[in-house]
Amino acid sequence: MAALHPLEALLRERIVIIDGAMGTTIQQYKLTEEQFRGERFKDWTGKDLKGNNELLNLTQPQIIEEIHRRYFEAGADIAETNTFNGQFISLGDYGMESLAYELSFAGAQCARKAADAVMAAQPGRKCFVAGAIGPTTKTSSISTDVNDASTRGTTWDELVRAYGEQVRALLDGGADLLLVETIFDTLNAKAAFFAIEEILQERGLEPIGYTRPGSEQSAIRNPQSAIPLMASVTFIQKGGTRGVTGQTVEAFWNSISHVPLLSVGMNCALGPEEMRPLIEELSHLAPIYVSVYPNAGLPNPLLPTGFPETPESLAPQLAEWGRTGIFNIVGGCCGTTPPHIEKIAAAVRGIAPRVVPTVEPYLRLSGIDALTLTPETNFVNIGERANVTGSPKFQKLILAGAYEEAVTVARQQVENGAQVIDINMDEGMLDGAAAMTRFLNYIMTEPEIAKVPVMVDSSKWSVIEAGLKCIQGKGIVNSISLKEGEERFLHHARLVRRYGAAVVVMAFDERGQADSMERKCEICKRSYDLLVEKVGFPPQDIIFDPNILTVATGMDEHNNYAVDFIEATRWIKANLPRAKVSGGVSNISFSFRGNNAVREAMHS
Repeated sequence: MAALHPLEALLRERIVIIDGAMGTTIQQYKLTEEQFRGERFKDWTGKDLKGNNELLNLTQPQIIEEIHRRYFEAGADIAETNTFNGQFISLGDYGMESLAYELSFAGAQCARKAADAVMAAQPGRKCFVAGAIGPTTKTSSISTDVNDASTRGTTWDELVRAYGEQVRALLDGGADLLLVETIFDTLNAKAAFFAIEEILQERGLEPIGYTRPGSEQSAIRNPQSAIPLMASVTFIQKGGTRGVTGQTVEAFWNSISHVPLLSVGMNCALGPEEMRPLIEELSHLAPIYVSVYPNAGLPNPLLPTGFPETPESLAPQLAEWGRTGIFNIVGGCCGTTPPHIEKIAAAVRGIAPRVVPTVEPYLRLSGIDALTLTPETNFVNIGERANVTGSPKFQKLILAGAYEEAVTVARQQVENGAQVIDINMDEGMLDGAAAMTRFLNYIMTEPEIAKVPVMVDSSKWSVIEAGLKCIQGKGIVNSISLKEGEERFLHHARLVRRYGAAVVVMAFDERGQADSMERKCEICKRSYDLLVEKVGFPPQDIIFDPNILTVATGMDEHNNYAVDFIEATRWIKANLPRAKVSGGVSNISFSFRGNNAVREAMHS
């Protein structure tokens, strides 16, 4: 029988309270270098360990447990584990990469013991442990070398390994849910969720997102095997509308909307005044629960606490937000302490939680800007000149290794009105995956290009996958088909979904390319049913290419190709709800190469 996870059941009843800052509260204990080291690490050489808060899970576990207990006693329903930097990438700053699993496991155990102690002392109380997963100290979307725009501090594969190890440790240590927080690079976050879904699948666990009241479809079968997933982004500029890597709020949401999230929200960097317009925007966009835990104002080193907002000043502001229906989960970030959480919990008590909006199921893409296709959207133009098979100029530049010059081809496409940019590196003399990675890294650092979604175009799955590992936005895969059979088709579709992309599906099956209206409709219907029913692919993220084939070849059987495409498009729109259609319009006129007047007339 379907049931709700206990946390979602609580969210339907009232505003849920998440804890405050771990680092701020640790600082109040004024621990010395020796206390950070403890007996086990007293002879550790190389770097001072004071400030490595995750190490305290091993050397001062009683203090970490006490902090969690204080937050629960102040009214928090959710406590975040002291594991923000508990993966090997961040621990590299201390030379402690090998301790990643142990530190995250111990961090989850500290929070688990505190939660269990409070629930034992207060029968009927629910206390949840959130495995805190930070953004790491490196970025996969921003260049780290002023002389080479394609360099990165870390890679997708390294992030997935690091996050995978941390997720295993958090679950083994007793975390109830997983929170990917303080997201400053959406590509890092996508890698984190990719790793999470991989580990949950490996363990037979079920990621649980928001369940719309009255819907049994996504209610969980067994709450014991379900792990709620939460995400929280950070925007750092006062009055700014873009995050660290340049994304807008809507572009960020589109980028991670494929994840089965229970909640999405904002934390850190900003105080309540600066964060409010951003969280209001997210609150209207996201058809799931929304969390907010701002700093206690903007940092001010001249103040005794380092932050201006006291418990008495912060709580009324957040209560006023609550009355306007902005959030479902509230707490504090840097500068907040158990007294802040106590005041916030009291201030929002009795305030009705935000009503989750119903959002239209549109195709929502993004680069650093959002591209949402509504019924009012006209044709979407895809720039196809950054393609080694379609542009001799681009091919020549890529083969010569002149990537910086090749970027100008992509820029011109966007300047000339391309709303999506297609990238193809299928050339026999190229390492397609390496070329795709390098070129995408180049254009991701160019805001005027990076603003539009990317279509990763290749006949080789390895090249497509390499491209998907570089895109922080929500792009499009071009393409998959039934050419190699259903099993391969479903495998690729599931991966496209996990990477967070829409997909072009070619009208091609085991028997070959569809050349008649009947075959086009047959293959598209079969593909649609497999994607929607077996993969759970959102139909609005499916784009069919029913093959625009060349007419006037001299063969009578080709003369109806254009009409067949038009009629197949009409059929898809009528029979495959929310699916989109794309086509390479220039294909139709190949027979008239050299006669531009005729070709342009046909294309129009």
